Amino acid sequence: MPTKDAVFAAIQEHNVQFVDLWFTDITGMVKSVTVPSNELLNVIESGLHFDGSSIEGFARVAESDMTLVPDLNTFALLPWDKPYPTARVICNVHTLRGEPFIGDPRNALIKALRQAEEMGFTYKTGMELEFFLFRMQDERPLQPLVPFDSSSYFDMSMHPAKAVVREMVSTLAEMNIQVDSTHHEIGSGQHEVDFQYDDALATADKVLTARVALKAVANRNSLLCTFMPRPDANLPGSGMHTHQSLHDKQSGQNAFVDTSNEYGLSQTAKYFLAGQLAHARAMCAILAPLVNSYKRLGTSFEAPVYVTWAHINRGALIRVPHITIGKEAHTRLELRCPDPSINPYLASAVMLMAGLDGIRQQLPLPEPLEETLVRQDRSRVRQLEILPSSLGEALDVLGQNDVVLSALGPFISDRYMAAKRQEFDEYSRQVTAWELERYLNRY
Repeated sequence: MPTKDAVFAAIQEHNVQFVDLWFTDITGMVKSVTVPSNELLNVIESGLHFDGSSIEGFARVAESDMTLVPDLNTFALLPWDKPYPTARVICNVHTLRGEPFIGDPRNALIKALRQAEEMGFTYKTGMELEFFLFRMQDERPLQPLVPFDSSSYFDMSMHPAKAVVREMVSTLAEMNIQVDSTHHEIGSGQHEVDFQYDDALATADKVLTARVALKAVANRNSLLCTFMPRPDANLPGSGMHTHQSLHDKQSGQNAFVDTSNEYGLSQTAKYFLAGQLAHARAMCAILAPLVNSYKRLGTSFEAPVYVTWAHINRGALIRVPHITIGKEAHTRLELRCPDPSINPYLASAVMLMAGLDGIRQQLPLPEPLEETLVRQDRSRVRQLEILPSSLGEALDVLGQNDVVLSALGPFISDRYMAAKRQEFDEYSRQVTAWELERYLNRY
């Protein structure tokens, strides 16, 4: 962990004038308080008090005073604020009594990670962030949306979009976020950035930061960057496939590895996988959190619908990626339903707790469903569970699942479900252009 001296040496070296203190509400929106850099020492030593009564899902007015406690591991310069050099640090939210606030999403993940440690594990993740770049005019996106480029999957192009994405990756590197790779996705204007595998808390911090950084770079290039799961019915959806593994707390060895198994999975990995399958439908309200998320799931290319697992079948909910001989330490599970609109802390917490429940209960793992089986045995497909088809259904399922609710805690779960139920109800009352075109003159 960086020391105070190292942080202040960086502030002096880069002439940092301001420090943004970041945290999130329950929906994953970044909130920020800015302090002059000469006030940071006081914040580190005593925290910064703020009123949380107006923050989504935080607290009633009578208990609204909160304290931001900086995590110095997350100190980084903000490359897009060069006229007034600014750094940021991600904070945990505490009560005035100094206790972690039960409504803080980052704290929910920290608590889940501690439970994993009590079982002898650490949890690592790697996320593949997909997004769209659209052209803008007069600082507003064109209607209909116009993709910045017309390339497709893995296309090599000399289009200016390539330079913009490289600027994005360079900006992330300046913030100590290492990217494994980046490539063009299937849709016009659609791109993917894959983050280096890391401890789950660090990965969640990276996703939170990247969504801000990529939007800042896009805006600097007069573009709109969006992590909306499906911004256009004529384009594929954007997902955020999440690779994950447990590691022995003492040795650091990957606990998912068993080279004698056909899929290379240990019994621990099988239990973990079974747990995520068992709680998959309930996790959807967290991993696919928007009304719009369900315009992607089950309808967009490679977006899963069946609650199953496989090695080859990319339509499966959870895939076991191929591991090269000699690289068994990279054994992992790829969960394919999350999308880039998630709260990364809550998403990681529920994924972990679902898997740990599989280990605790020693849940049996169903047979995999590879592509050949899909073609040959349609009766089996009809017997499979499917993911919720709407946010409303996902919330109904979540409300009946004690494991996923416990990962959030009663405070967050109550407020999250209330906020999302309101969102779904508002959407359900809308009269769309499609309805008017189809019904207005006919009936």
